[in-house]
Amino acid sequence: MYRIQTLNNISPLGLDRFPRNLYEVASELSRPDAVMVRSADMHGLDLDDTIKAIGRAGAGVNNIPVDRMSERGVPVFNAPGANANAVKELVLAGLFLAARNIVQAWDYVQKLDDSEPGLKKKVEAGKKQFKGVELPGRTIGVVGLGAIGVKVANTARDLGMNVLGYDPGITVSNAWRLHAGVEQALSVDELLSRSDFVSIHVPLVEATENLIDAKRLRLMRQQAVLLNFSRAEIVDEAAVLEALDADKLSSYVCDFPTMASKNHPKVVSLPHLGASTDEAEDNCAVMVADQIRDYLEVGNVRNSVNFPETIMPPTDGAHRICIVNANVPNMVGQISSTLARHELNIADLINKSRNQIAYTLVDVDTEADEAVLEEIRGIEGVLSVRYLNAVSERSS
Repeated sequence: MYRIQTLNNISPLGLDRFPRNLYEVASELSRPDAVMVRSADMHGLDLDDTIKAIGRAGAGVNNIPVDRMSERGVPVFNAPGANANAVKELVLAGLFLAARNIVQAWDYVQKLDDSEPGLKKKVEAGKKQFKGVELPGRTIGVVGLGAIGVKVANTARDLGMNVLGYDPGITVSNAWRLHAGVEQALSVDELLSRSDFVSIHVPLVEATENLIDAKRLRLMRQQAVLLNFSRAEIVDEAAVLEALDADKLSSYVCDFPTMASKNHPKVVSLPHLGASTDEAEDNCAVMVADQIRDYLEVGNVRNSVNFPETIMPPTDGAHRICIVNANVPNMVGQISSTLARHELNIADLINKSRNQIAYTLVDVDTEADEAVLEEIRGIEGVLSVRYLNAVSERSS
């Protein structure tokens, strides 16, 4: 039996992916094999040494001690793209809200207090201040062309907008999905200077913190709109508020309200609604549950933020050894020599690396006893070893 601990309410559709004859799933669980989490902060938790995997039912992993898990040889999985449509739709809503000053106009009407004839007069008199713009022919710049950014860019293009995209690390698969009419910007600065609307879709890392700062805000077009549905820290909020007060920006739409911004007349701040749909929560939970199962039962790694993508179909009747080690020379040689000394024949092997972590899957023809596994664990640089006896292809 595998034991899965949940630290948040996880979609039942995701939890149902764990067969009850193989898995025990609960929020209160000692010595779990894996943890599923959404927003719970794990940095201060005393995490069991039995944990073999952590799955984040979402994209960002800032609430997970990824470096600490890497040192222990534990992969951290996420669900890139599973909530992409939900975030895309919210970005589009923000785009329309800003273009037509919907929130400010609605607030104006709610505060009117007069008789019916007086109300109509004030409505007609007041509507002039909320005049907006139409989107076709306007230019939107999309910073970050991952799963969400590509969807935003493509939909904006379908709306008749000119679209600039910037992402020096765009994947081949995302490039294939991108609308042919999306123009490449050569830098963030170029994108900002050419866009009427700017939408940010990058992860929060050291290089992206305060990516949009006072200097870059000065590059933006007069009365441009900034949309941030990634992370609050990617934008220098104080600089944005100054730009709004100076009429440099016409609107800031974000998913991260603060005391400084939430009541500003030109800010539309939402309560982190990006992935808050039933469909997105289901999609994320299902994706992560399947990835955890594939790792625990077969040893495969898909969509890990700290491990290399490593997928090897099991050899019929094989016994699989899963080895996590520091990415240093001669590790595969030492592992192979150890197996040879114990007269174990290698049926198949794959070795992948990512930054400081390397991961090896080895299928051997006959059972490996504990002495073999202990000898592999004793190799300097090996972080963890798992043995899957007579592994077979997992069926969903």
